[in-house]
Amino acid sequence: MAKPNKKGPTRTVDIFCAKCKTQLFKYRKGGKGALVKCFKERIVADFTHTPCICPNCGQEFARDTLVRGTPAFKMIGGKVTFK
Repeated sequence: MAKPNKKGPTRTVDIFCAKCKTQLFKYRKGGKGALVKCFKERIVADFTHTPCICPNCGQEFARDTLVRGTPAFKMIGGKVTFK
């Protein structure tokens, strides 16, 4: 499998907790589809204290995995929103 593009997309999106609307990440997202995974190398700003846990409400919103040999967060359906 091919690795994700190193340079990555230029468009950034803000990722929020769906429960309490706290900002979690500023992320360079490619494409216009749903947010399924976040490659760690594309995260511009991380507002969480513990990985995959919302700092405000304590809800787990993702799981730490390897996707195509690259570290990533796999999002749990319905736990995050983005703009």
